[in-house]
Amino acid sequence: MQQRNVIPQPEKLVSRESKELKLGQHAKVMWFTGLPCSGKTTLALATEKELFARGFFCQVLDGDNVRIGINNNLGFSNADRLENIRRIAEISKLFLSAGVIIICAFVSPTNEMRGLAREIIGENDFIEIFLNPTLASCEQRDVKGMYKKARAGQIAEFTGVNAPYEIPVNPNMEIRTDTENIETSLQQILDNILPIISLQIG
Repeated sequence: MQQRNVIPQPEKLVSRESKELKLGQHAKVMWFTGLPCSGKTTLALATEKELFARGFFCQVLDGDNVRIGINNNLGFSNADRLENIRRIAEISKLFLSAGVIIICAFVSPTNEMRGLAREIIGENDFIEIFLNPTLASCEQRDVKGMYKKARAGQIAEFTGVNAPYEIPVNPNMEIRTDTENIETSLQQILDNILPIISLQIG
């Protein structure tokens, strides 16, 4: 009787929990949402810098490092925006499995988009941070002049002008970046996030 060649079973992947233990943190996705120029990227980068200084391992995802690479084939139609968020959520999920804290900064203007991201990432790992300045303050800090171009009809489907922004129903945090300075806003984020991401041993 001919003996079969037994194919060895691959070893299981190193668990997320083991990676988190190695990194000394609980991986979560911090999802900054808000109108254009509401301060999402500014606060995301400040949060990354502060968490890194405290020994946490983080990665920021925003339009600058996603739209120019993996999503450079997408436009700004509703379908493309939804696909943009879907890909970002899937990338975030991969980072989660590696034990990394992800800080996402995207307008993600509809509840459908944010709901999709939450569903892919998982309810327990998704922390929605709504930046809620007035539209006027966003326009004032718009150094690229995007609002002005949108109002002149030079940019179509621009959120806040000729495309809607749906207010989050129940965000984990809401920050008024028009009445709070960056230090106060950052401290509010840290007060909420540190107990969640800190790994308690023993």
